[in-house]
Amino acid sequence: MDSDLRGFRDVQRLAYDCAEAVAAQLRPGVTERDAARMQRQWLRRQGVRDWFHLPFAWFGDRTAFTGFRVPTQFFPTGRRLEPGMPFILDLAPVHRGFTADVGYSGCLGPNPLHTRLVEDLRDHRDLILREVRERRPLREIYEDVDRLMMRQGYVNRHRAYPFGVIAHKVGRVAERRWSPHLFGFGTQALKGLASDLLHGHREGWSPLWSPHRRSDHPPRPGLWAVEPHLGFRGTGAKFEELLVVTDSRDPGESAFWLDDDLPHVRHGEGRTGR
Repeated sequence: MDSDLRGFRDVQRLAYDCAEAVAAQLRPGVTERDAARMQRQWLRRQGVRDWFHLPFAWFGDRTAFTGFRVPTQFFPTGRRLEPGMPFILDLAPVHRGFTADVGYSGCLGPNPLHTRLVEDLRDHRDLILREVRERRPLREIYEDVDRLMMRQGYVNRHRAYPFGVIAHKVGRVAERRWSPHLFGFGTQALKGLASDLLHGHREGWSPLWSPHRRSDHPPRPGLWAVEPHLGFRGTGAKFEELLVVTDSRDPGESAFWLDDDLPHVRHGEGRTGR
């Protein structure tokens, strides 16, 4: 298990290194498609050949999924970045058989509203970990995240994702020389998710953490890519990172974030780098 966790931690750090490198290169006039391509190229230079999903980029009010109605609206567009505009990079590489799925929120220059959203996400990170350790049903934790957002004055934007998920399980993926993708998702990763959906249906749990009845069960051991997403008047911010859930009776070992040395965590603690 420890060696597996190191593998997942390494690919998660690789993904965040990519997000930070691409964010540093963003300039006015860059499009979402440009930013998505920059992420793909950076990761391919590091040896990535497979994906849970191909990289996304959202600029401006698209960070809050304004007007999103159908899945195709999530794909990168020709929207151009402007000074003061928020952006989100979302990437999910598979490397050496290990999967990560990360979300990086940034802004092209000062934006006090965006800064506040990013800072307020820390409370959600704390709440989710605490309640997973308490073995609260996933559906109830989702509802508590909703209530916290409302107290903060925000709206829930992860509800706009397919099935309204705040998280999904990830796992090992068989390595292939050539790994095709379907509708932006790697076929190998989709097979793993489909297998979890089948087993979960038989056993009364779901690998998709949603507000629906199928998530009315305690946290299932494994790795979960968790992504609370806040929105306020056309500005959105989120993080996405891996949460480890085990069957340990020790609270500290029963659930923990895979890595506390990530950009949004360092920012919240006033740190600038590893």
